[in-house]
Amino acid sequence: MRVERTFRGITPDLVRIYLESVGAESVEDDQASGPGWHAEFAAEKIAIGPSIELTEITIVFEGEESVLEDVVADFARKAVRSGG
Repeated sequence: MRVERTFRGITPDLVRIYLESVGAESVEDDQASGPGWHAEFAAEKIAIGPSIELTEITIVFEGEESVLEDVVADFARKAVRSGG
């Protein structure tokens, strides 16, 4: 199973912390793996209006469906509380 999600207003450092909190270990700066799943993310600056930029994180989770449902939901709860 593959799930792609986008989050705004969080930093790559927070993504790593949140991934670790849902059971992952960092593989590289932009990748982490947990039991039965793997995640890879990228960050880019996006314009919000004429003078404001936010960091947008796109994260791709891959793994067993039964595992990913909880991992993605837990990660999303943390990311939404943080950045929106």
